[in-house]
Amino acid sequence: MKMHDGQIDIDVALVERLVAEQFPELAALPIRPVRSTGTVNALYRLGQDLCVRLPLLDQWTESLQRELRWLPRLAPHLTLRIPEPIAEGEPDGSYPYPWAIFRWIEGRPYADELIDDEEQAALDLAQFVNELRSVGRDDDAPVGGRPPLKVLDPWTRAAIEAAAHLVDGPAVLAEWERSLAAPPWDGAAVWVHADLLRPNLLVDRGRLRSVIDFGGVGRGDPAADVIAAWSVFGTAGRRAFRSALAVDDGTWARARGFALHQAALVIPYYRATNPGFVALARRTVDGILADR
Repeated sequence: MKMHDGQIDIDVALVERLVAEQFPELAALPIRPVRSTGTVNALYRLGQDLCVRLPLLDQWTESLQRELRWLPRLAPHLTLRIPEPIAEGEPDGSYPYPWAIFRWIEGRPYADELIDDEEQAALDLAQFVNELRSVGRDDDAPVGGRPPLKVLDPWTRAAIEAAAHLVDGPAVLAEWERSLAAPPWDGAAVWVHADLLRPNLLVDRGRLRSVIDFGGVGRGDPAADVIAAWSVFGTAGRRAFRSALAVDDGTWARARGFALHQAALVIPYYRATNPGFVALARRTVDGILADR
């Protein structure tokens, strides 16, 4: 079942042909699909060491181009591994968007049973966030993160109403309104990943090792990366994450709003097509409500 209207059809045969025609030196490598809760790209493993990412919709080609440009700039400053672009593919008659080959990263998406110590994972991710924030300013860096909460208000309220049969609608709405009361951000822009969700954090041998999917990377409100307090961690990890980042009350409240906005949009939109992603969004909402 397709997740989006207008989503392009992608299968192994298409990927094999694209690779063979544009990168014939890689044509002998086996190709197999990778199952994930991802919603932006189709992902195929290419041999043992590479993977192919293909945007599902035209609107997400800019995200891929953003990664190809900025990941090499950011990687030397980060201790957690991030995607390494290897080659950029061109559109053709059967696949109309740019696509790319990246180095394969071993690991499994973040889950409680894979992590030896949640508080250590929170400290590791906080270090990554601090390192990313410390990368120097680039005059042509893209804007990262989401618009201010008040701009997001109409869409968030509509999503909460649409998800009312799956969540405690009045309680979620009350938390959203509480977040709206947060002071607006007026500080210096910093580099943010802007999508620190469990599927975008890879775990190996009990530790957080990698951060992937940088399609929204750019400079913006630091609250954008504090969403991991709820989208990734439980109570203990949330406490350790906030302490390690020294998050003030205003940033914490904006981050809670961003996390709630994102989760609220996911639940009604993907309830039939991506139930695993919806389950993670509901977990985020539950964590926000538990913090009351």
